[in-house]
Amino acid sequence: MRILLIEDDALLADGLARALRHSGYLVDTAADGRAADQLLTSDGYDLAILDLGLPGLDGSEVLQRLRARRQQTPVLVLSARLAVEERVRLLDLGADDYVVKPVRLDELEARVRALIRRGQGGAVPDLMLGRLRLDTVGKRAWLDDSPLDLNAREWAALEFLAGRVNRIVSKEQLMQALYGWQDDISTNAIEKLMSRLRSKIEVAGITIRTVRGLGYFLEKPDDAAA
Repeated sequence: MRILLIEDDALLADGLARALRHSGYLVDTAADGRAADQLLTSDGYDLAILDLGLPGLDGSEVLQRLRARRQQTPVLVLSARLAVEERVRLLDLGADDYVVKPVRLDELEARVRALIRRGQGGAVPDLMLGRLRLDTVGKRAWLDDSPLDLNAREWAALEFLAGRVNRIVSKEQLMQALYGWQDDISTNAIEKLMSRLRSKIEVAGITIRTVRGLGYFLEKPDDAAA
């Protein structure tokens, strides 16, 4: 899951980004409103966490521009502004939630999970693929009753492919889904990641196919058996 964290307080942004990445999210950051507006035009984010008092472009303007483009990206406003009228104004502009700073990290992450689920149309929290079970809320995987040892990137790749069973996903799509815009990566990194992931799930009868020149797809266990 990809989050854009828009916060001009460098210390706070660093702490929140580290915590969210530790929880398995891919986090890009923006420190001013104009940069955030430009990044949001890609429509590649599952959630935006938005501060209001931003240089360059106020957070409320960033939100208005997002909704004017008819983009449905969930927006969680994180602000020190306490006035009820301000919260009502932002919610009317199209924010999905409003949290006043300071906020407990566990509460923030709970709100993040709720908004992402809502943005996915109430996606099923558990995905079953033969003997493999994915807990998309807890970001864990099991083979039968045994936990599968996956690092954060491997988990993200498996979740991305499992949500698109039997659909080809290009290397570029995987790179966008799994890495931040600041990361310097190559298609070779994706190939190595797919190789590691294959070795961990093939025992469950789950196959990741390579389609030369196009990308990868995760094959349904029943299809693989056939």
